[in-house]
Amino acid sequence: VEKGFDLRHFGEILYARMHSDFGAILDKVQVKIITDPDLHAQWLEKARATYDVRNRRLADMTDESADIFYSCTLCQSFAPNHVCIVSPERLGLCGAYNWLDCKASHEINPTGPNQPIQKGECLDPVRGYFTGPIEFVYRKSNQVVEKVSMYSIMENPMTACGCFECIAMVIPEANGIMVVSREDPSMTPCGMTFSTLAGTAGGGLQTPGIMGVGKYYLTSKKFIPADGGFKRVVWMSSFLKETLAEELKEVAIREGDPDLIEKIADETVATTVEETCRIVDAGSDY
Repeated sequence: VEKGFDLRHFGEILYARMHSDFGAILDKVQVKIITDPDLHAQWLEKARATYDVRNRRLADMTDESADIFYSCTLCQSFAPNHVCIVSPERLGLCGAYNWLDCKASHEINPTGPNQPIQKGECLDPVRGYFTGPIEFVYRKSNQVVEKVSMYSIMENPMTACGCFECIAMVIPEANGIMVVSREDPSMTPCGMTFSTLAGTAGGGLQTPGIMGVGKYYLTSKKFIPADGGFKRVVWMSSFLKETLAEELKEVAIREGDPDLIEKIADETVATTVEETCRIVDAGSDY
């Protein structure tokens, strides 16, 4: 601010970016920055409704029904070995790109970061090993990531850059998974906050037991089925429980336990391994 940077510059950056990314389908751009809290709340609801429609468009699509997955290499400028693989049932870890978004992006910019990947032969349907993604990731990760699974956190998990909405991590003592949201600044059962954990989960590293994910991946049938699926979640940021309340309720019913979300601890009742384990051992809501 002291050097003259103001809100207009944000608008100019967005203006230039829109022309850069979508120049093939637009002629004019106008950027309006809303600072009034009440008006902002109205537009936020409109945006959420739009995203909800987008997500529901994929409801009937499955990874089995698709012959093509998509890549996303937008973040390779700061994580050169990271490659995101987006399928109908696993959106990008940043939450900004699902399969339909990548498909549209490729049509707009055929040489851009979202490239089609032939799924190829399915080597393991539970862990999510497909010849196409394995070959693509090895080639585009500078031959660093030799093998990647789509549906496991323990065996060759997908790499991450640092833009993930959530971090999923194994808590061995509780024999389960914790999921911490980017919006959650509190301490987690592993003894680290989100910002500290991000250094372990990000940077294009492939670390069994920890990975960055988009929050809507939690609601997918393909959420780590190789490692027990959603039922393995024992701790979750309350922010996720609140913002995904309806979706998680459906997941709990799908998993055969309508009260499952109430049995999952969060930062309001557990910030240590011991507290989490006590809630897990109780086997009921806290």
